[in-house]
Amino acid sequence: MLFCNPLIYFVVIPLVMLACLALCRNIKQIRAVAVVGSLALTALSIWLLCDYLAQRAAGVDAPMLFTGSWSWFGPLNINLAVGVDGISIAMLILSSIILLTGSFASWKIEPHTKDFFLWLILLSTGVFGFFISIDLFTMFMFYEVALIPMYLLIGVWGSGNKNYSAMKLTLMLMGGSAFLMLGLIGIYYHSAPAGQTLTWNLLEIAQNASIERGWQYFLFPMTFVGFGVLGAMFPFHTWSPDGHASAPTAVSMLHAGVLMKLGGYGCFRVAIYLMPEAAQELAWIFLILTGVSVVYGAFSACVQTDLKYINAYSSVSHCGLVLFAILMLNTTAMTGAIMQMLSHGLMTALFFALIGMIYGRTHTRDIRLMGGLMKIMPFLAVCYVIAGFASLGLPGLSGFVAEMTIFVGSFEQSDFFHRAFTIVACCSIVITAVYILRVVGKLLLGAVQDEHHLQLTDATWWERTSTVTLILSVAAIGCFPNFFADLIRFTFSPAIFAALGMN
Repeated sequence: MLFCNPLIYFVVIPLVMLACLALCRNIKQIRAVAVVGSLALTALSIWLLCDYLAQRAAGVDAPMLFTGSWSWFGPLNINLAVGVDGISIAMLILSSIILLTGSFASWKIEPHTKDFFLWLILLSTGVFGFFISIDLFTMFMFYEVALIPMYLLIGVWGSGNKNYSAMKLTLMLMGGSAFLMLGLIGIYYHSAPAGQTLTWNLLEIAQNASIERGWQYFLFPMTFVGFGVLGAMFPFHTWSPDGHASAPTAVSMLHAGVLMKLGGYGCFRVAIYLMPEAAQELAWIFLILTGVSVVYGAFSACVQTDLKYINAYSSVSHCGLVLFAILMLNTTAMTGAIMQMLSHGLMTALFFALIGMIYGRTHTRDIRLMGGLMKIMPFLAVCYVIAGFASLGLPGLSGFVAEMTIFVGSFEQSDFFHRAFTIVACCSIVITAVYILRVVGKLLLGAVQDEHHLQLTDATWWERTSTVTLILSVAAIGCFPNFFADLIRFTFSPAIFAALGMN
């Protein structure tokens, strides 16, 4: 039965939260629904991880666990098909943590608090549904559910040039969705050998291996670009800085921390997994584009003075590393790519949460107008330093583990082209250190620029809850990398590696 599968509750719980929010009469009830629902999703994802590890330890060797399929539209063989592996579970845990911390970060959101949380939970419904889906149609449906609320969340509750940013983001992401939709339809019509029933199921398509090489050359770029737009791949990245800069705090956290990961996850799960031959032949083209993203994003962050734009361009660079590593087509680099998705998701959510808290007190994000915050609000300042160290790759935090795995895996490719681009991508580490240390020095340790800032208060209890949760998560990845690396490696299919000639 449908409700006997635990994965369904990743969609059911947000839907129940939406119903409860509609009945709420005051802000305390709204907060309670958001926090309790987020805690339930976090607990469910952790339970799922424990059960998954127990089944793997018991010798269960299926490519996906907790699978289930229920017919939705028979004529096109569309099913509500769900299943997870280690990567999916890692993304579910990431999403639930950021939704929980984002709820605390939005404790004082105004106006129309109920409407804000309704749209935020609807966005998260799409995210959770995307990560549990193994049917391409339902995956695309949840993908769109996750994108559509962004326009209103930025356009109504955003700041700055919010209408322009919201429209630009929506148009560019919908353009990517159009490419993606055409690619998925093409995959469907080549999903099974002639005479057999066509399917949208990822596992069945991979097992059939029926997409001809010629069609792969046509469909792979469409799906990779379609997902790559959301992953801020150059030159389709321009929506990202404006969108992040105008979005409210929790939306920036979810957008950069989770929504952009749909791009990297989709590139791996759909484009690479279903069309390995085209991936092997065409990866070099997208490797150049992602290499540009890595370096361009880092250089752009160096010249910004707005805290959100600095972090937004930093996200372009770090998300570029995800796609860069996936395109290296070996297990070490791909493991690093998934760890980078986790690391960047937590790290950038922490950054945006702190920026929102600082902006709420100083009413500016311009680093030229701020200084000396270490003695004014020491808790928030120390948290910002930790986030900065994670971003520039300090050992013991998640950024170091993820980036080192990516660069070691990338350098495994013995040809000049791949190693040259790996060296170029490595330069982003130095550039990242420049803009992180510049901000820390000016914002936290510099001279106080406005004497009114001396009257500002430090973090409240709900802000401390949000930031400490994210910091502990970042430290957990940095201190226990083997646990996360093994969780990810469980999921790599020998079949896809054989098709790619990977090791």
